[in-house]
Amino acid sequence: MRHSEMNPEVRRLIAEGIVIPAHPLALNADRTLDVAHQRALTRYYIDAGAGGLAVGVHTTQFAIRGVGLYKPVLELAAETAASWTKRPLAMVAGLVGSTRQAVAEAKIARGIGYHAGLLSLAALKSASEQEIVAHCEAVAREIPLVGFYLQPAVGGVILSADFWRRFAAIDNVIAIKIAPFNRYRTLDVLRGVATANALDRITLYTGNDDHILLDLMLPFDLRDQGVTTRAHIKGGLLGHWSVWTASALKQFEMCRAARGKTSLPADLLALDARVTDCNSALFDVANNFHGCIAGCHEILRRQGLMQGIWCLDPAEGLSPGQMAEIDRVCREHADLADDAFVAANLQKWLA
Repeated sequence: MRHSEMNPEVRRLIAEGIVIPAHPLALNADRTLDVAHQRALTRYYIDAGAGGLAVGVHTTQFAIRGVGLYKPVLELAAETAASWTKRPLAMVAGLVGSTRQAVAEAKIARGIGYHAGLLSLAALKSASEQEIVAHCEAVAREIPLVGFYLQPAVGGVILSADFWRRFAAIDNVIAIKIAPFNRYRTLDVLRGVATANALDRITLYTGNDDHILLDLMLPFDLRDQGVTTRAHIKGGLLGHWSVWTASALKQFEMCRAARGKTSLPADLLALDARVTDCNSALFDVANNFHGCIAGCHEILRRQGLMQGIWCLDPAEGLSPGQMAEIDRVCREHADLADDAFVAANLQKWLA
C-alpha cells in the first residue's frame, strides 16, 4: 500500500502532527491477555483525544510475537477503535525482526486495516547502513513507514545523518519517530530529512520521553551551504503518553499553540522539566530503563485500567526503588495526572 492510497483524513492527521500513545498490553495474573482491560485502554486513549494508536510496539512488549499475540492484539485494538468512534484514527502497527519477519508483519497489519508501520531496526545491529536501507525499502513496499530511531539503551542502533537522508528518500516513508534520547542524534535525523528535501513529505514525531514538550514547541534551524531551513517536530508517538493521556493532550495543544511564536511562555518551557521528572520514575532511568514498561503499568493499575503490572517476561517488572520514585512523582506532580477523568469513565470503558 502506498501512502497516496491511505484514507486522506488519516494522511492529513499524520501530516499535521497528533498524539499517538504507544498501547500497552493488559495481562491477567497468569500472564494471558486480559481482553476487557485491553479494550478499556483503547477506549481510554480514544476518549482522551488521541489522534492515533501505536500497537505491537515496544510498550506493547515485543514478546507478543513469541506467544502468538501479535495478530490478535492488533485485531483487538482495530476492532475496538472502529466500534468506539467514527472519527478517523491513525492506526500504526509495530514491525520488528529480520526483513522476512518485518515484511510478514507489514502484510498482517495492512490486512487488518492499519495505516502505517513503525519499523524497529533493533534486530539489525550487525548490519551495515546500506543493508538497513535495503531492509527498509523492502518493508516500505508493503505499507507506509514511520521510521524509528530507538535509543540504544533498549536495543536501538546508532545511525548517521546520512542514513536518515537515505531513509527519507524512500517514497513510502511518511513520518519518523525520533527517540534516541540524545540531542546530537536527534539533530542527525533532522539534518538527514532536510538534506533529502523531505521535510514537506515526512512528519517528524518525538519519541524523546526525556524532552517531550521542548521537542514539540522549539524550532530547529538547519544550515546547509549557508541556507537555513527551519523545521518543527509536529507530533508525538510515546510510551510516556500511554499514561495520563488526557493531560498529555492538553500539554500537546499548548505546545502546538506556542509553536512558531517569537516568544514562548516561561511556564510552558518549565513544564518540560516536570514532565521529564515524571518520566524518570515511570521509565526507570535510575536502572537504565529496565522497568520502563512496568512503570507505566503501575500508573494504569492505580487508575483501574489494568489489574496488575504483569509483563510477559516474569523477569520484567519494577526495579528496586522504582515504586518509591513513582510515589514521589505522583505526589509532587499530581496536577499532571488525569485520575479524575479516568475515574469518571472507567466503568463505561470496562463494560
